[in-house]
Amino acid sequence: MAEHRSMQRAALLDAARSLLSEGGTEALTFPALAERTGLARSSVYEYFRSRAAVVEELCEVDFPVWAAEVEVAMAAAREPEGKIEAYVRKQLELVGDRRHRAVVAISASELDAGAREKIRGAHGGLVAMIVEALADLGHTEPRLAAMLLQGVVDAAVRRIELGAAEHPDAITEAAVSMALRGVRG
Repeated sequence: MAEHRSMQRAALLDAARSLLSEGGTEALTFPALAERTGLARSSVYEYFRSRAAVVEELCEVDFPVWAAEVEVAMAAAREPEGKIEAYVRKQLELVGDRRHRAVVAISASELDAGAREKIRGAHGGLVAMIVEALADLGHTEPRLAAMLLQGVVDAAVRRIELGAAEHPDAITEAAVSMALRGVRG
């Protein structure tokens, strides 16, 4: 029985990912989850008490995976500037990844404090890595620089998500160049 429940829970999370990546947080509704999974709407409520609870669980499952991929990319670079470039590039590369699309939709949405806290916690690890690289570059305010750098990444992510006029590669190159020029500043 427990195995069956965990399979249904995984199916619900997968359906939530699809809905988020197709239509953002507005698309994530219990009727839609029920329809996608073939479960009764009342069954969906047995697993999650609210949309925020679905989002929170997705954050717990997906953020660490995504952060680990960024971490691996950064670890492969030897110089601080290479780490910063990897940090920007990898996040933008992951925009096309379904898991990451859900993460993007989540980041952009109105969430309750609990979910926001979980996201901040997950982002914290990434930001800590970039703070270290910025400190190695001799930045006097590495934490502030890290937050601003993430702002550039977030803006580029949104631009790619919106299907802006520019090709995603052009957006990525512009973000990388801004980030590297900015951190040298």
